[in-house]
Amino acid sequence: MTPPDAALPLPAPPRPGPIRALVKYARIFRVALIERMTYRGDFLLGTVLRFLPILTTILLWRAIYEGSGQTELGGFNYREMVAYLLLTNISRMFSSMPGLASGIAREIRDGTLKRYLIQPLDLLGYLLSARVAHKFAYIMMSFLPYAGLFYACRGYFDGFPDATQMLAYAASLILAFAVGFYFEACVGMVGFWFLEVTSILYIVMTLNFFISGHMLPLDLLPQPWSGLLKVLPFQYMAYFPAVVFQGKVRGGELLFHLALELFWAVAFAVLARTLYRAGLRRYSAFGG
Repeated sequence: MTPPDAALPLPAPPRPGPIRALVKYARIFRVALIERMTYRGDFLLGTVLRFLPILTTILLWRAIYEGSGQTELGGFNYREMVAYLLLTNISRMFSSMPGLASGIAREIRDGTLKRYLIQPLDLLGYLLSARVAHKFAYIMMSFLPYAGLFYACRGYFDGFPDATQMLAYAASLILAFAVGFYFEACVGMVGFWFLEVTSILYIVMTLNFFISGHMLPLDLLPQPWSGLLKVLPFQYMAYFPAVVFQGKVRGGELLFHLALELFWAVAFAVLARTLYRAGLRRYSAFGG
């Protein structure tokens, strides 16, 4: 018989099943969506103001083509170039994760990361649910402005691609979101090893903006740089979805790059999880 004052072992807390986990992160998605939709006017105004640099870009590339005296640069004529630059804005709408890496690094530095350790929440799962909600709200709110922009610029496009190409384009955008999310999560995990990562984040994000093909098509770069950047995962954040829509990648090459994009998404997901676990071994949870 156990003495009354003997310490009884505490039962291990039950692990939530997959259904309960899905319900939990679905609720996180709902709360994050409500939070994102709170300031709708400011959100819509910020979306409209993002169109102003597009007009400047169109005028800039018109001057470049006229000054070069050529009708085609890197396999793109002027109409295709403008269409490409418009499409990269859609690509970045899915793949860009503003504040994700810096937010992770800040939570590590301030000690607020410990809330994910004492509550039944997974950091990456929570951030993924919240980011999906934010992207959903952004796409819904910016749909009409972007539809108006693309309608006004319809002369730069040769029409919509066929159903197969559109399906591949949709898949490339979804995978671009996964690549962008887990890549920035990996960058944010650097905060486990460095106290201040602002400069590192600035350098990485600035390079990413260029080598992803957002500023110009990677085909305009000389060899071997163009070929090298097309092997790296960053092209899938801007360049690849745009050229898929334009029909410049087809057949076996298209399937190969979709498979490679999926590989990079999984690789970054595994790397982010590995860095998180390694970082927790040295995390002290001060502050917060």
